[in-house]
Amino acid sequence: MGELGPKLRAALEGVPASKPRSSAGVPAEAAAEAPGEQRLRQSQSQPVYKLSANENPYPPLPGVIERAVAGAQGINRYPDLWCGELTRELAARFDVPEAHIATGTGSVGVTQQLLQITAQPGDEVLYAWRSFEAYPVLTRIVGARPVEVPLAAGEVHDLDAMAAAVTGRTRLIFVCNPNNPTGTIVRRAELERFLDRVPSDVLVVLDEAYIEFVADEDFPDGIEVYRDRPNVCVLRTFSKAYGLAGMRVGFAFAHEPVAAALRKTAVPFGVTQFAQDAAVASLRAEAGMRERVEALTAERRRVSAALAEQGWALEPSHANFVWLRTGERTDDFAALCEREGILVRAFSGEGARVSLGEPAANDRFLYVAERFRKELPGR
Repeated sequence: MGELGPKLRAALEGVPASKPRSSAGVPAEAAAEAPGEQRLRQSQSQPVYKLSANENPYPPLPGVIERAVAGAQGINRYPDLWCGELTRELAARFDVPEAHIATGTGSVGVTQQLLQITAQPGDEVLYAWRSFEAYPVLTRIVGARPVEVPLAAGEVHDLDAMAAAVTGRTRLIFVCNPNNPTGTIVRRAELERFLDRVPSDVLVVLDEAYIEFVADEDFPDGIEVYRDRPNVCVLRTFSKAYGLAGMRVGFAFAHEPVAAALRKTAVPFGVTQFAQDAAVASLRAEAGMRERVEALTAERRRVSAALAEQGWALEPSHANFVWLRTGERTDDFAALCEREGILVRAFSGEGARVSLGEPAANDRFLYVAERFRKELPGR
């Protein structure tokens, strides 16, 4: 009799799985090949710049490491289950009731909680595409059906098409603003019109992971939008502008029924005390965060202008990355970048998202981008 093993959920069959890694940091079954970042780091000829994960290239803000390390003597204890101090700081900083706040293990963790509180097998989750790549993965994990609405011309959300795609099975809508990976934004008036068309029993999530990098005066602050709309939730993170990607702290603002449900589905003690303390210290270092954001947005302007001069057609980015529509040559572009010590996030057949790093990294990327343009067939 053959070994059957335990039955697992069929919904997981289409979900990509991360692979275990060897002690060298590469997949155990491919350790001899040392692909990607590991292979590059073995070369001593040039530094490797990781521009693939939208990380902040600057170290933690002043006081953050000190605050986090100071609590190290208490690591034999569980962290604050409800993130009390952090919740109070967020409430004061953004002028929202504490009961409207929920925290989680990064904005991705809170995204999973949002799906758990709204969607069941057979339900639909609606979002633009291409957008944040976690949306379809997490939707399938809960057994719901992803409904992807193609971006309109200009790499922007097609909100009219999204409103038309809402059905009686729609339970959750994501509006990624600014959009990852294209960097484009939904502006205030069009967002309000869209929200007016969405049924009041459908939860709309304004995913604002990159809001700190937006300078457009017509950009809608989700916190002001959610105050008068019980079916709107605002999702934010400490991973990007605050530079705490390795700490995994995300948070949401929503009216009490939604926020309470999010707290019910949070992984118990998921946000470590180190992370909570670091997030509190980061909030108290607001001025320093703004200085670093300005430095990155200045690099965004410089890089975008240089790319345009090279002949790239790109939409203005409002985030900490740029998006190149490299189409069927995306894999070639990513391979060239890798050979030159630049790691980018490639979406095969579509384009490449390139995070803004330190000036030296950006200069290297611009060199590679210009070289790629010159090598295009027909030039």
